[in-house]
Amino acid sequence: MYPILRNILFCFDPEKVHYFSMNVLRVFCRFSLIKWIFKRYFSVGDNLSKEVFGITFPNPVGLAAGFDKNAKYLNELELLGFGFVEIGTVTPLPQPGNPKPRLFRLPKDKALVNRMGFNNEGVSAAAERIGKFRIKNKNSRLIIGGNIGKNKITPNEDAWKDYEICFNELHDVVDYFVVNVSSPNTPGLRDLQQKDSLKKILTNLQQVNQTKNIQKPLLLKISPDLDQHNLDDIIDLAIEIKLDGLVAANTTISRRNLITHQKEIDKIGPGGLSGKPLREEANRITNYIHQKTKGTIPLISSGGIFSAKDAKEKFNAGADLVQVWTGFIYEGPAIVKKILK
Repeated sequence: MYPILRNILFCFDPEKVHYFSMNVLRVFCRFSLIKWIFKRYFSVGDNLSKEVFGITFPNPVGLAAGFDKNAKYLNELELLGFGFVEIGTVTPLPQPGNPKPRLFRLPKDKALVNRMGFNNEGVSAAAERIGKFRIKNKNSRLIIGGNIGKNKITPNEDAWKDYEICFNELHDVVDYFVVNVSSPNTPGLRDLQQKDSLKKILTNLQQVNQTKNIQKPLLLKISPDLDQHNLDDIIDLAIEIKLDGLVAANTTISRRNLITHQKEIDKIGPGGLSGKPLREEANRITNYIHQKTKGTIPLISSGGIFSAKDAKEKFNAGADLVQVWTGFIYEGPAIVKKILK
């Protein structure tokens, strides 16, 4: 049934369809009977829990950052079976993001291109929503990650301050943090992946974390476009400052080996590519990090997961957890159940 619905939805603007679909789902879930049916249908059992960086995840399949930027759909996403949801990327101040249109489908490649630009309502709004979710759903097992970034107007030399603000705002309501310096859609952001800049941000966050009564795991999301030298630098830094994990990988600026006609790709323009074309590169990076660190750094792997086979490749490459995003759009709301079954 979903392929038919998808064909209809794909006739409309991707960003509008995203919010329309999730808002419709939210309305449906207000009815107890429908909510009960969803819970029964998408249930994946209780024997798939996994402990990673000190947290017990109900299951190892999560939703990557960028889907629920403002923590508006936590109830609905938990009903669909996700073991964890990463909200954000959030920034200290609300920002509109890049001009529209900024989200594009490449159906022939089962891919998306986005240049959203960290559009979000600000970290305070997200923190408030997550806090209310926690109060209303005390028995929820959903693990919530906070993906944090910097505002576009913040110069790179002050970026560490933005990450600290977001860390402090979210600390009491999320289970773990992911530092995002690898999105291609904020000018200059990827420059923060250089070792010295990154060390300043992460070391400061680790120091702030140590002042808290409860320390939260701190992870870094990396780009699939890093050269070997920069990737090795990040791995060495992660070990040096005792990061709790790495997320591999963000979207790519590469357009290699796409089926979509070059004229269409040129028309879409810049942005991060996600989906099937990223699968092999994400597998390679995951495996490289796992081998180089001898499995001592926990890994969340993301990129091109559409099926149980795709997820299994990630686990075989060394992933401890996996995240879907584009696969969710193409495969539909039953993707978690299909993978875990």
